[in-house]
Amino acid sequence: MAKLWKKGKATLDPVVEKYTAGTDYLFDRVLMPYDIAASRAHAKGLEKANILSKGELKKILSALQDLGAAFEAGNITITPEDEDCHTVIENYLIEKLGGIGKKIHTARSRNDQVATAVRLYMKQHIGELRVNTRELAEKFLDYAEEHQRIPMPGYSHSQQAMLSTVGHFAAAHAESLVDDSDVLKVVEELLDKSPLGGAAGFGTAIPVDREYTAKEMGFGRVQVNSLYVQNSRGKLESLYLEALAQVMLSLGKFASDVLLFTMQEFDFFDVDDSLTTGSSIMPHKKNLDVLELVRGNVSVVAPNQLMVKEFAKGLTSGYHRDGQLMKKPLVESTHIVEESIEIVGVVLAGLTPNAEKMKARINPGVFMADIANQFVKEKGIPFRDAYRLAAASGIGNVDLAKNIASKKSLGAPGNLALDQLRKRLQASD
Repeated sequence: MAKLWKKGKATLDPVVEKYTAGTDYLFDRVLMPYDIAASRAHAKGLEKANILSKGELKKILSALQDLGAAFEAGNITITPEDEDCHTVIENYLIEKLGGIGKKIHTARSRNDQVATAVRLYMKQHIGELRVNTRELAEKFLDYAEEHQRIPMPGYSHSQQAMLSTVGHFAAAHAESLVDDSDVLKVVEELLDKSPLGGAAGFGTAIPVDREYTAKEMGFGRVQVNSLYVQNSRGKLESLYLEALAQVMLSLGKFASDVLLFTMQEFDFFDVDDSLTTGSSIMPHKKNLDVLELVRGNVSVVAPNQLMVKEFAKGLTSGYHRDGQLMKKPLVESTHIVEESIEIVGVVLAGLTPNAEKMKARINPGVFMADIANQFVKEKGIPFRDAYRLAAASGIGNVDLAKNIASKKSLGAPGNLALDQLRKRLQASD
């Protein structure tokens, strides 16, 4: 295929071609539908600017629709020789429409094309991830409500600290995901700006209506400064990945907890057999490999965010080819988070509390702080004195249900305030 930048007879050295193409063409296969969508909007903008006639626009839109269908069916793909999806689109239009197809690149550059395709990709996926995160938070809230009174040891410094409940445990993970949903929403709003029309970074003399094309693509507004369109590459991608990393931190915490609490030494939860793998040598093993991978993938997504930031941090203003390297961590992380959210939801549904085994493992020392608080209320003495008195006193029989019910401070085991978290989810819908 003809390269869009080729001007003379010189042929690109194959070693240079291979290195510059790298694996970029693979990720452009992911971006292709977004670049086609942006090309549709751009073509409409060119018709509005009197560069295309209505008849020419109709032919281009029809050809783009055919291209999209052929690409989805696998009849057209992107090869290393093509370099990118932009080249495939323009060459396809020229092959089908001749001179009309040659008009599509008027008033745009591959620089704003890639920025727009990536922005559309992030905009769609962050919206979907926010919905999925909210749905998972709802599942944790339902789980917390169902098991809110089941006593469970709470831990500090990896040692039993105070009495908690399964509901308290689940609600903590729910609230973490609610916060993640809020972060995703903030980043989603920052991404809702169209870069199209920024061209190579310095605008164009063609009177394209950028607000019109932004609306055509579903953007809420335009990214105004054409140079900032390029300067924001890496900046907005790293914000997107930071939001994804926050989701993974929540999922990884849950994975670590469940991997610990399902050990035979704890046995706090039963896991459905359909969620476990086995050992090739030890017949008795049931392994929660899937949560080990969730936990491990936190260490993929978080460094990917830092990688993108590293690509961007030393660049001068304007477009740089370094931005090509951002696609892999972006696409990789998106797929990981999408699948991890789904996996955690499946695991949660197959997780059953072992109430009696949790009760049996409660260390009486977890009630010491409660005894100290009781002395404060009953004897009217300072807490530090009550603390020492409690440490020296014995512990009698404790009614677990009453102990849980006594924890009335907001968010404590006896006052989970699940309704507040549900209201937050509804407000962010």
